[in-house]
Order: sequence, then C-alpha cells, then structure tokens
Amino acid sequence: MASINEKSCSLLVFNDKPSSYNEIKDALEGSDSDAKVLAMKRAVMAILNGEQMPQLFITIVRYVLPSEDHAVQKLLLLYLEALQKTDSAGKLLPEMILICQNLRNNLQHPNEYLRGITLRFLCRIKEEEILEPLVPSILANLEHRHSYVRRNAVLAVNSIYKLPRGELLLQDAPETLETVLRSEQDLSTKRNAFVMLSNFAQDKAARYLFENIESLSTWGDILQMAVLDMITKVCRTNPGEKGRYIKVILALLQSSSTAVVYECAVSLVSLSQAPSAIRAAANCFCTLLASQSDNNVKLIVLDRIQELKEKHRDVMQDVLMDILRALSSPNMDIRQKTLDIAMDLVVMRNIDEVVQVLKKEIVKTQNKDFEKGGEYRQMLVQAIHACAVKFPDVASSVVHLLMDFLGDSNIASALDVVFFVREITETNTKLRAGILERLRDTFYQIRSSRVCSCALWTLGEYSGTVEEIRAAIEVVRAGLGPLPLLAKEGDAKDDDAPKDQGSAVAAPAPARARPAVLADGTYATQTAVVEAPLASASAASSAPNLRALLLGSDFFLGGVIAGTLTKLALRLAKLGVPAAAAHATSAQAMLTIVSILRLGEAPNLPNPLDDDSRARMMACLTLLARPDEETVAVWLGDCRNSFAALTREKVTREAAEAKKAAESRTACQPDDLIDFVQLKVKKGLSQIEIEDQVTSDLHRAMGVDEEAPGVRRLNRVLQLTGFSDPVYAEAYVTVHQYDVVMDVTVVNRTPETLQSVCLELATMGDLKLVERPQVYTLAPGESRVIRANIKVSSTETGVIFGNLVFEGTGYADRNVVVLNDIHIDIMDYISPASCPDVKFRNMWAEFEWENKVAVNTDINEVDAFLQHIIATTNMRCLTPISKSDSSSGYLVANLYARSVFGEDALVNVSVEKEADGKLSGYIRIRSKTQGVALSLGDKITLKQKGP
Repeated sequence: MASINEKSCSLLVFNDKPSSYNEIKDALEGSDSDAKVLAMKRAVMAILNGEQMPQLFITIVRYVLPSEDHAVQKLLLLYLEALQKTDSAGKLLPEMILICQNLRNNLQHPNEYLRGITLRFLCRIKEEEILEPLVPSILANLEHRHSYVRRNAVLAVNSIYKLPRGELLLQDAPETLETVLRSEQDLSTKRNAFVMLSNFAQDKAARYLFENIESLSTWGDILQMAVLDMITKVCRTNPGEKGRYIKVILALLQSSSTAVVYECAVSLVSLSQAPSAIRAAANCFCTLLASQSDNNVKLIVLDRIQELKEKHRDVMQDVLMDILRALSSPNMDIRQKTLDIAMDLVVMRNIDEVVQVLKKEIVKTQNKDFEKGGEYRQMLVQAIHACAVKFPDVASSVVHLLMDFLGDSNIASALDVVFFVREITETNTKLRAGILERLRDTFYQIRSSRVCSCALWTLGEYSGTVEEIRAAIEVVRAGLGPLPLLAKEGDAKDDDAPKDQGSAVAAPAPARARPAVLADGTYATQTAVVEAPLASASAASSAPNLRALLLGSDFFLGGVIAGTLTKLALRLAKLGVPAAAAHATSAQAMLTIVSILRLGEAPNLPNPLDDDSRARMMACLTLLARPDEETVAVWLGDCRNSFAALTREKVTREAAEAKKAAESRTACQPDDLIDFVQLKVKKGLSQIEIEDQVTSDLHRAMGVDEEAPGVRRLNRVLQLTGFSDPVYAEAYVTVHQYDVVMDVTVVNRTPETLQSVCLELATMGDLKLVERPQVYTLAPGESRVIRANIKVSSTETGVIFGNLVFEGTGYADRNVVVLNDIHIDIMDYISPASCPDVKFRNMWAEFEWENKVAVNTDINEVDAFLQHIIATTNMRCLTPISKSDSSSGYLVANLYARSVFGEDALVNVSVEKEADGKLSGYIRIRSKTQGVALSLGDKITLKQKGP
C-alpha cells in the first residue's frame, strides 16, 4: 500500500466524504449523466486514497466506456491513470486489454477534443502493452486537421519514445517529427516537435535550425526558448560547437519577447567568456532594467548584473550609466541595490558622470511630492560620500550642494551630510575655508541637536584665522539669541529678553530614557529628548535654533556649545590678538556658559541639568579662567589629532580591503601568454568565435573551468547510520539560500532484497519538508541516492531528523533505522556586511531581542579572541582596531552581518584581560527576531573556546 501511495501522480483531489462501492456502482449503472460524473469523481478519489476497488473496473467497462458524454470520458481517463494497472510482479493485468479498443476509438473519434485528451492521457501511460497497439493511430493524428490534436500527438510520440523500448515502438519517430516540423504551421506543435528532436536527434534539430536561421527572429517566443535550451545542451556536451551557436544567441537578442532576451543574456554568460558576448549580455540586462515595470523583474536583473560585476568588472564599467537609470524606480530596494552595484564600478573615467547623476537625483528629492524623499536622499548622500572618499577631487563639486541639506527634516540624512562635511574638512585642506564659510551661512537652518553638535565641533576645531574664529563666535551667539536664556518674572518687559523667547519653556519636550551602547562598548543611560514645537507658533518661528534646543532641556548640546566657545577663545588668544580682545572673548564665552548653567537650574524644566553636562561646562569655565599650557594643548591639539588618526585608519582599512578584493580577482601575471588574435588561423571564423576561443583557451590554461576539488564535498558529508546497520546512509547537504537540498546515499548491506525502503524525515525550527521522498526497492549491495528538498523561512538553526523504514525477510524486528540528527548551520545564511556607525546604534536601541554570552575561552590575547569570533560568526568588524588597542588588555568592538532574508545581526564584544592572564567579559547579540539572537549565541558559546 505504501508503494501505491508514494508513486508519482499528476492529479490531486480533496475528498472529505468517502463513498462506498455500492453507491458508486449504482450511480454508474444508471442512465443519468450527471450522476455518472459524480460517481466517477468519487471513484477517482477513492483510488487516490488507496482504495483500489478492483470489482468496480468491470462495471466501468460496461456502463462508462460506451458513454458519449465528454465529461464522463475525461473522468474515465483520469480513473484509468490513477488505477493500478500491474500486479505485484509488475505484469499488466489481463483486464487492461479491454480498454485498448476504447482508447483506439477515441483516437479515431470525429471530435477533436476527445482525440486531444486521449493523447494527453497516453503521455502519462508507461505500460508498453497498452501503447503498442495504439501507435498507428497516434501517428495518424500527426496529420489531423486541428492543431490541438497534432500538438498532443507530438507530445504522445515524445513520451512513448522516452520509454525503455520506445525506439522499438516508434522506429522512425525522429524522421517523422522532422517532417512534421518542416510542414507544420502551428507554433505550439512546432515547439513540441523541436523539443523532441533536440532531446533524441540533435543533429536533425541543428540542421533545421541553421537551414531556417534567416527567419529565426520571426519564430514565436516558445519556439525560440526551445532553441535556447537545445543550444545549452549542445554546448555543454560538445564545447567545440560553442562558436557557431553563440551567433544564434546573438541573433535571438533581437527578439521582441523580453523572456527570450533575458534567457539569451543568461545563456551568453554561461557559455562564453568573450568580451563581446559579455558586453552584449550586459546591454540586454540594462535594457530590461530600464524597460520593465515589474519590481521583481528589476531585482532579478540586478542580481544577474551583480554576478556579472564580480567576474567581468571591466566590461560592466562601460555600462554603469545605463545601470544608474534604474534609480528612476520608486522602489527603495531597487535604488539601494543599484547604488551598491554602481559604487563598486566607479573608476576615474566615469566618476564625473556618476556624480552628476547623483546630484540630479538629490535635487529631485527636494520636491515635496517625491515619495520617500528623505530616505532616498540619505542613500544618495552616502553614495556621494563614498565617491568623495574614493576620489577626493570630486568633493569640491558636491560638498556645497550637500550642505544645503544640513537643515533637512530627515535627521538621518542630515547626519550623513554633516559627517561627510566633517570628514572632507579634515582630509581636504584646500576646501576647508570654503566649507567653513558655507557652514556658517547655513547653520541657522539646522534644527537637529545631533547635527548642531557635529557642526559646532567642526567650527570649533577648524576655524584657524582670526576672522574665521570671530565669525564662528557670531554664529553661535546668533543661534543662542540674547542672554539670559531664561528671563526672570520681573524682567519680562526687558528689551534684551523678549517675552516670547523667555517664556518659551512653557511647552517642555517629553524625554525618554533608554539604555545605549557607547563607542567603547559600555552601557549608559541615554535620555532622548523628543524635539517638540515651542509653546506658540510665534515663538517657534522666531527662536534661534540653539536657543530652541536648549529650552527643550537638551543640555548635552549645551556642553558642546561650551566646548566650542572654549576652543575658539583659546585659539584666538594663541593667534596673538590684543589681550583685551582675547579677555573680552573669554568673558563673553564664560557668560554664555553661565547662562546655560542657570537655565539648567530652572524649576519648570521637564529635565534638569545632568551631571555630565554640568561637569563639562564647569571644566570649560575653569580653563577659561585659569588656562595652563598642558590643558590648552589637549583641547586645541589632541582632539583634532584623535579624529585625524581615526580618519586615517578608516581610509587605510578601506584601501586594504579594496586591495585584498582586487588581489582575489584573477589578474594577468608577468609571465602570462600574450595571444595575438591577428595571427590566429581564422578559417572563416567570426570575431565572436575567435574571442570565445581565446578566452576558453586562457581559462583552461589558468584552471578556471576546473571543478572544485572533491575534498570540499567530502567535508560536508554526514554519516546518518552505523556500518553495522542493515541499511547504511550518509547525506550531502547543500544550502541554496532559501532551500536546503539533501542527497542521501542509501546502501543495502544485506544479502536480501529490501522492499519499500522509505526515507522519513521531520524538521524542527523554521524548516519545512517540501515533499515526501519516493519509496524504493534495493537489491543486495545496491545503492540509491534519495533527494529531499527542504524550504527555509528564517535565519535560525534548524534540526532535521528521521528514520529509514524498509521491509525484508529476516528483519521484521529491525525494520526501522533511526538516523543521526542533521543540524543546519546558521553560518550558511548570514554574510558579512557593513553599515554606518549611526545606523548600528539606532538598530541596537531599536532591536528588542538580546542574547548575552559570557566570555569563556582558552585564548589569552584580546585581539586573537576578536579575530576568532569574527571568523567563527562570519561577521564584519565595524570598529577599527589598532595595535595600541590590543596591547592595552581591553578591547571593545562592534560586529555586523546580514542574512539572506534581510535580517540584521548585531554583536558587541567587550573583553578584558585579567591579572591571571585569562580573558573575561561579555558578548551581546541583538536582532529583531529571536531566532537569529539565539542561534548566533549558541554558535558563539560552542566555538568561543578556541580553534
């Protein structure tokens, strides 16, 4: 019964009310056609559920075969398909001969529908005894007047010819179908005939193709797809024929069907490495990218372009501008993937054009009707930032444009801009004066506390002349407005303290406290002040930016203002200005700092002044009152030196990674063979054939086409049973992103035949078995490979377990062999990725699932432990680690990776070397989903001991 249920079928029917044999028999013997239809459906359902009802067959032969109702006849064919037609020995049942005459009558019926469904039924019949007497009628239908009959007749010939004795049943089938192919006008029939010839008589299919190659562009899309399939088969079995067939693919590139064009491009890439072929494929992908409106199609084409970029970077650099046309799509995933591809293809010869496109896209985002303008603008700013870092000469053409967005309502985008401005100010001294002037002019537009803090730091560090320092001080004063910041009740009418500004604190901004990770990996309580509007519309519009933020209890910004004014006053004194002017500047700075301190003591503020900000401002007051050389040197020199060192390390690290990636790609060596194409014997070959021949020879010489060594495959083989078990099994597991494919090799180690050998699998976690494996019979010593497909829905460590069930004499008490569990590794689903530090912190504060793992390792060095964790988790270290950091005995680093499902994995490593030489600390994992956090934590716990 198991073998009956597990055999392949082409019909699935749901049945919730099984019927008895007598009910079906009575309905079939009646004269009501509707009752017969219902009875036949119930009979088919019963057979599919394992109830054969052999006594029903004679009733169907007597009362159903003579019926002229088309619905009844179709259900009869479905019944015959599902019926068990052989005995236990595999021989055809004698009563099956009774249906042959009915099938012959259907094949000769004047109604073309009955002929067609009968021919389709015969495509699924494997019993040669039934098919043999029907062969003349099948061949006669190849010349029927209706295309529906001819189309199915070709399919029937194809399926019969596939059988083990098919060549004996249809000896001249290839010649017959070649004649049909040349005379047929119906597209589907021609396609079916061509597929049959390409499978069993490739020479005839190829001859027909090249005889009609001039009209190839007029063929239908399904026939052109069949031609591409045949070309792929021929070129893989006979690589020497690639040249002539590549010309056919190039001709098919002019097809009006986008599906054919896409398949042509994929075939070109898989069959040829010639630059002309790759360039043609790239142009096709770019055309599809611009012409197709379906976002799924665009994403698939971008994936193909990404694959081309990895192997043929030089060719793809020529079509970079065509790729950037995909930025017109409103989908953010398409834009992000397009920008990622473009940033890898930017070189000196196309950087100017790329920057011009990005600048135009940024200008478009200023339109209020632009969908997701802030998020898209942030992507563009990051892309321009990457271009400016890679090619510093373009910074001058984009920095002033980007500075217009410092006051952007999208804080993330404004932060990217101000970080870019800060970095360019440090690395490009020629642009420093212009950037500072532009920053002073646009500072009043900034309404975000974090952006203001970074802009103030930039003004305080890089204002180097007397004029720049005084201009920067004026900018800060303008942002603060008149002092004091909080007017007394009796001074409400004072001209220096307007009422609408002094009383603006009446609408406090709500605050929200949450844990945050600092740059060194430690935790602190971060108070996030939601920037609420002021008490009145007039106050909101008239209050300067710094004043409005301070009145909202943002005293961290107050500390930044104090530090900026202190640096400016100290640097002004160093420039040799008159002492009176220097003292006046210092006094004014101290007055401003005291005003901020007094504001923090106001009783009606929602958040009082915190201790950290108070200590910072008091330190600024102390330094301005009694400056000493050592402290001044720290404020004016060491701060900038630290940021300069950080920037240099970042540039050096990115350059090293780029160099490593370039070295991993195949490059020409000094002793490589120089192939002069002009001196090759062309023998009438086209340019594409010559290029393909040269590249194929080069790849063979370099070993590019050689298969990977079998050692890698052996490392992934898992033993499922013991050597003493009656059935030995081992599995080779392959992970293809969303699919897990298990190839289980089963060996019969007994001297007897084992029947109904079935692999029963079950899964735990987010794994789902797609289909139950088929049942087999194993002879003594025979082996069989059973394939099981499993779908994966999330990044989580899953477990596959199961049994091998078989039947055999002498093993009735051991008919089940329990298999070893197979653990699916999370490392197969995540890959290293990078993200900005600000985005990492935002995700760290947002994600709710955290897994905390205590450090317990035999490794004695902090840097070695970090490298071991990076290698174990397949993640990328976002924190630049210098030798001085690792030698201090304390190390903190952030790691990041993304899964194939788009899930983010964040890891913070905090480790310290104790006095006894052992390492202690914690590894924190955060993710949006529980599975990633738990699985990654289990992996680290298992592997952190050491290699």
